Amino acid sequence: MELQGKTAIVTGAAQGIGEAIARKFASRGAAVAIGDINLDKARQVAADINKYKGKAAAFKVDVSNKTEIDQLVKNTVESFGAVHILVNNAGIGRRQPLHEMTEECWEAVLNIDLKSVFYGTQAVLPYMKKQRSGRIINISSVVGIDLFMVGSANYAAAKAGVIQLTRFTAMEAGRYGIYANAIAPGVIATEIATARRSKEEAERWFEEAKERCSLGRVGTAEDVANVALFLASDACSYVTGQVIRVDGGRQDRSMDRALP
Repeated sequence: MELQGKTAIVTGAAQGIGEAIARKFASRGAAVAIGDINLDKARQVAADINKYKGKAAAFKVDVSNKTEIDQLVKNTVESFGAVHILVNNAGIGRRQPLHEMTEECWEAVLNIDLKSVFYGTQAVLPYMKKQRSGRIINISSVVGIDLFMVGSANYAAAKAGVIQLTRFTAMEAGRYGIYANAIAPGVIATEIATARRSKEEAERWFEEAKERCSLGRVGTAEDVANVALFLASDACSYVTGQVIRVDGGRQDRSMDRALP
């Protein structure tokens, strides 16, 4: 599965799943625009890709800001000549019990995890329609499908919204040769997964995830990147409007009963 001659935008690509996808795409020949709020880290990833004969450029972007996403797309086209692939990956999680959740907590997650997908999709569609081809890959979550974690109503609502937005994008844009699919990761060992947990809490979280998973392990960012590569490539020729779970066969769909 090669991406020679393609240009991809990956948001939230300075670390975690986004970084893994950016590196995977670059290793298969794509030019990659690394969009992230943390420009220093984004530049480090781009520099490392370029060091190993890949092609990448870093751009600072607040994905909750439509103007900045529009500019990211324009900068990408100016730098690389086109945009063929968009990965809407940037996201955050802020857990609070529903009855205590503040409006700020609700809006922060919806703005970054859902509204940014809408903004990014709108920004690339004119380019993709004109060239009559394109791949839009949205990173959702199993939390948007299953009851999973108490305190994640905002995150679940956003990720469920991403799934439906993906389906409507596929329905409306398919006639232009544009594919839209979503990936729903399960428990993935990344910095974000452990950021709001102590070392002991993170270890317990991962052990519980292993017990609930058919494969007996937590996922890696590379696991998600491999699926993203398929969806971005010509090998994915008759798949659109779908949600692919990358959760290792999680069997116990019951929600956690308490906040850690």
